[in-house]
Amino acid sequence: MLKKQVTNNLRVKSFGIIASPGEVIKKVPITIKAANTVVAARKSLENIFDGKDARKIAIVGPCSIHDRKAAIEYAEKLNKLRGKVEDKLLIIMRTYFEKPRTTIGWKGFIYDPFLDDSYSLKDGVVLARKLLVDINEMGLPTGTEVLGPIVIQYYSDLISWSAIGARTAESQTHRELASGLSMPVGFKNGTEGNVDIAVNAIIASSAEHNFLGMDDRGRISVVATSGNPYCHIILRGGANGPNYSHECVEEAELHFKKAGLNSRILIDCSHANSEKNFKNQEKVWESAWRQIFAGSKSISGVMIESNLFEGNQNIACGWGELKYGVSVTDGCIGFDETEKLILDVYKRL
Repeated sequence: MLKKQVTNNLRVKSFGIIASPGEVIKKVPITIKAANTVVAARKSLENIFDGKDARKIAIVGPCSIHDRKAAIEYAEKLNKLRGKVEDKLLIIMRTYFEKPRTTIGWKGFIYDPFLDDSYSLKDGVVLARKLLVDINEMGLPTGTEVLGPIVIQYYSDLISWSAIGARTAESQTHRELASGLSMPVGFKNGTEGNVDIAVNAIIASSAEHNFLGMDDRGRISVVATSGNPYCHIILRGGANGPNYSHECVEEAELHFKKAGLNSRILIDCSHANSEKNFKNQEKVWESAWRQIFAGSKSISGVMIESNLFEGNQNIACGWGELKYGVSVTDGCIGFDETEKLILDVYKRL
């Protein structure tokens, strides 16, 4: 007699139940002031992309969040700076909770908030949400990278701007997801530097989609979206080298024109544009702003990775050995240098 064989979940160790997005949102509700911060920042971004607001965008902050105390201190400093320049610059703090890995490594605050390989996602989603509420409550808008298609639902109401990374810009899942997100979304060019990947993603995300997803109550649902009209490209360089120069920006503009789209470009000062050396970010920053001062209408803003203190460190050394306010992922410039760069641009604007 034939015996029925087990064919499913052969490599799954366990299923851990986690609260639904709606339950976490109820536990950590958005405040009135935080909601006003998000609504105002999203509208400002839309107006900048539409050419109705002459300001430029500066997306500034840590490569990744790993320490609540340091993140709050950084946010307080950045918020004071925001108040000095908000008539000419729209500053958004990077609050990146998920980290894409080329192979393996720490996946971010959401997945491992205690940096001990415990993978306490049930704590991570709550802690991340609390941090976002507190930062938005200051009046400082936040931005993040959307990596997991489910994770973003735990805090998307607190995000004013989001990015889709170079590794996922070609993913149909992420293009569909972006079509339903409530904030402007930037698509990075591909890891090789391919601009067409991002342009195609912008076209796809502006359209309506129907796909399998999850509602706030955690139920599998057919998600119907209306399309996102505020997607744009983030030039971050690639395997073929940096792509922040005037010539590279012009080439990106041609791709937009060929696709029948308005050119909306952010320049990423880090990653391949900095050749993975955080000290090169200033060079990219200056080049981007020179192009803006020279009259570029396509460049809407600039991204830079910044922390309380410069450099980075190995997360494997553990909490007892970690330096306060120093990145555990990509190297960042320190806040003092960040303030200097932003104030200098502000004066020139």
